Amino acid sequence: MVNTHRLQSLDILRGITVAGMILVNNGWGDSFEMLRHSRWNGMTPCDLVFPFFLFIMGISCYLSLVKSEFKPSWPVLRRVIKRTVLLFAIGLLIHWLDGALNGDYGLSHLRIMAVLQRIALCYLAVSLFALCCNHRYTLPLAASLLVGYTVILLLGNGYAEDAATNVLAQFDLHVLGYDHIYHKSPVDPEGLLGTIPSVAHVLLGFYCGRLIRLRETVEQKVIAVFVVGTVLVLLGYLLSYGLPLNKRIWSPSYVLMTCGLASLLQALLMYVIDLKPESGSKQFAIHRSLFTPFVIFGTNALALYVSSELLAILLGHFGFSEIVYNGIHTLIPADKWASLAYALYFVLLNFALGYLLYRKKIFIKL
Repeated sequence: MVNTHRLQSLDILRGITVAGMILVNNGWGDSFEMLRHSRWNGMTPCDLVFPFFLFIMGISCYLSLVKSEFKPSWPVLRRVIKRTVLLFAIGLLIHWLDGALNGDYGLSHLRIMAVLQRIALCYLAVSLFALCCNHRYTLPLAASLLVGYTVILLLGNGYAEDAATNVLAQFDLHVLGYDHIYHKSPVDPEGLLGTIPSVAHVLLGFYCGRLIRLRETVEQKVIAVFVVGTVLVLLGYLLSYGLPLNKRIWSPSYVLMTCGLASLLQALLMYVIDLKPESGSKQFAIHRSLFTPFVIFGTNALALYVSSELLAILLGHFGFSEIVYNGIHTLIPADKWASLAYALYFVLLNFALGYLLYRKKIFIKL
């Protein structure tokens, strides 16, 4: 019989990821290099947070849908479609609010694709696969998506840092229109074609979720996920020689490398949080209260991410963010350290909200 004991490490990894997303999205002014996304090729620690979230979403997708035995009944399909529409709509609402507060109340300049919209599309694609297809095809499908996307990149000048020639930028421009796309880099990091490798990303998480579910003991789960992570990191590293790591275009090497690193971190957390306390070893057991902040972030992950985006827009529009940053900067003259302190303050602000929800046992499922 499969061990169905809940792994707290899953909530903790989700919480670490969401806290990281809030941290790197809310620096003020000149941030440390490691807290900024890579300009083009290459990868910084900041570039890990979103792909880690997609990976853990893949694990959660398996563990959630297994409860319905992966039967595509109407109630299950309705729940999947409802969640997809809700996430996509909230993503649009966030960008509409940002424009509305600056006097643009219409939809003529609304950015269509962004983080929540990509999450919604990936969730829909992988959920439909989970409900309608044989799971033995998980890895072949992920590999096929990455191979197909590689062909698009190579034939369409996908590594060109030039919106005029890059197939990813041109596709978004022609399908969505100039007024509805991202303009802060040559290629929208959450663009339409980039959703293809992102789906592969979630599928790899889904595969790890299957391994976690089917292995009998926590030790077997740790070993299985660790092996997958090691293989993916090696493949990503080797592939990066021909297809450099690049978050902006969500390159295949980036998918493999970040999925591998997420797998290794998940294996480590299972070892520390779930395995050692279970075995009774006092030498390696870590007091679980140290991880409570991440459990709090993890149990209301998407809700707190949305709250962070809304708070950033509202506090910025009414000038409160600038007041707080100037106060911090007075105490910490160094720009980069002041930026980090502001980002940490913002994380704590959202943690306070998460703590209230956690204490009242309110878990918002988006």
